[in-house]
Amino acid sequence: MANHGKKYRAVQAKVKPEVYTLPAAIDFLKANHPAQFDETMEVAFRLGVDTAKSDQGVRGTVSLPHGTGKTQRVIVFAAGAAADAALAAGADEVGYEALIEKVKSGWTGFDVAIATPDAMKEVRKLGKVLGPRGLMPNPKTGTVSEDTAAAVKASKEGRVEFRMDKNGNVQVPFGKCSFAPASLLENVRAVVAAIHASRPASAKGVFIKRCTLSSTMGVGVRVDVHD
Repeated sequence: MANHGKKYRAVQAKVKPEVYTLPAAIDFLKANHPAQFDETMEVAFRLGVDTAKSDQGVRGTVSLPHGTGKTQRVIVFAAGAAADAALAAGADEVGYEALIEKVKSGWTGFDVAIATPDAMKEVRKLGKVLGPRGLMPNPKTGTVSEDTAAAVKASKEGRVEFRMDKNGNVQVPFGKCSFAPASLLENVRAVVAAIHASRPASAKGVFIKRCTLSSTMGVGVRVDVHD
């Protein structure tokens, strides 16, 4: 286990043993984040699913009402009118063959990759580069679309993708420490609602087994997501 500094340990000593409400957890983290920079607020879930069953995977997107506080760098694999629409919507880079070759060479200077269905025939070949980084366009997350303009705008305005790891955990950023408490609360409630909505039909028992809020460098605070 990593050794934490004095500031972290001092904050950790303030954490109450009981479970916090979402508003109380946000207030605590805003008042006690140890870093000098504007830390990202994150919510982590431990899900009650059978990770060995492929039909119990959890993946989706959520649009944060107040955005992420981060400027998303978006690229679009498209040609023709779809490419023009993506550029007009604010995509950082748009292309087809040349952009595929650039990414194939190892370039990953972006946060979101979008593709038209036609482009996916070639984009799929980038699996070794995009897959491990969670950047492969996927219809389930709205990143494979004919409407490239809408997909770009959604990504730029605060749509966040989430995906369960092999241990049944999901971690989602929901804003910055500098956000107003009310904005953070609306954002995290949107994430909780999206996780609930993504429950696999075959999952049994309690779905959200544990939920924790934290900041980038801060301590984790257990919360009740039913408040």
